[in-house]
Amino acid sequence: MTVTQSTDLSSTQPASVMGGEVREFPWSWQGQSLKLVYETLGQGTPVLLLPAFSTVSTRGEMAQLAKLLSPHFQAVAIDWIGFGVSSRLPLDYRPELYQQLLKDFVNSTFQTPIIVIAAGHAAGYAMQLAASQPQAFSKIVLVAPTWRGPLTVMGVNKQVAGTVRQAVRSPVLGQALYKMNTTPGFLRYMYGSHVYADKTKLTDDFIQQKWEITQQPGARFAPAAFVTGNLDPVQQREDFLNWFQGSIPVLVVIGEQSPPKSRAEMEALATLPGVQTKTLPGSLGLYEEYAAELAEIVLPFLL
Repeated sequence: MTVTQSTDLSSTQPASVMGGEVREFPWSWQGQSLKLVYETLGQGTPVLLLPAFSTVSTRGEMAQLAKLLSPHFQAVAIDWIGFGVSSRLPLDYRPELYQQLLKDFVNSTFQTPIIVIAAGHAAGYAMQLAASQPQAFSKIVLVAPTWRGPLTVMGVNKQVAGTVRQAVRSPVLGQALYKMNTTPGFLRYMYGSHVYADKTKLTDDFIQQKWEITQQPGARFAPAAFVTGNLDPVQQREDFLNWFQGSIPVLVVIGEQSPPKSRAEMEALATLPGVQTKTLPGSLGLYEEYAAELAEIVLPFLL
């Protein structure tokens, strides 16, 4: 096993979401002491699971996939700083933070090249690290990869997006705006429009669990950065494609029901040499909705 020992959590440690061992990675950013919570399950070559950024982003979205991989690998799923049960301070969340976080976590936690499975915007951060530090990963799987946040996709300019971001960060107005955009009804609409393909899976219990994620202290700051494009790892497609020039094997998994603009960006990766592509049912959340089907096509690539 190549996962190094990290800090054990105290008696207030978060509960396991995938039946594994919950640990924390202490980290510092611009003088702030933070913690990244992660969970490991299984033995063998580590597979790092990076959930997509979203208002409800947690390692729990990777739980079923982790369980399916664990008979063959050691699955390691994280809660990004600003999301899940990791630290959620009112930081200036931007790409430099997550680039450094991922680099430090990988270099401190693993002793040999590992496999990474990255969803959504996490794809850009995984590829950036692979381009700058090729020895970090042995294989890469990108699931419904994206590089443009919701407002960027909608064509909202940076100035307007920045105004929205600052409004959500403000003490009173921000809490009101965040509450409006995280009601159970709104979450159900968003899941049904571009996250899940099968709306019958959006049960009251499912939506309730997602809503509870949004109610944690400090929950609005990092999602506001994502929604307004402040976590976009690049500003144009060419810069994203340039990260695919290395020799590390890459598999891209595309959801058949992905939003048209997002799917066009995913399919652009299929034209690159050395990139394999597979298509599955689902949309931007296919790694959670169709975990079993995803595991079926990922395992042959990894083994």
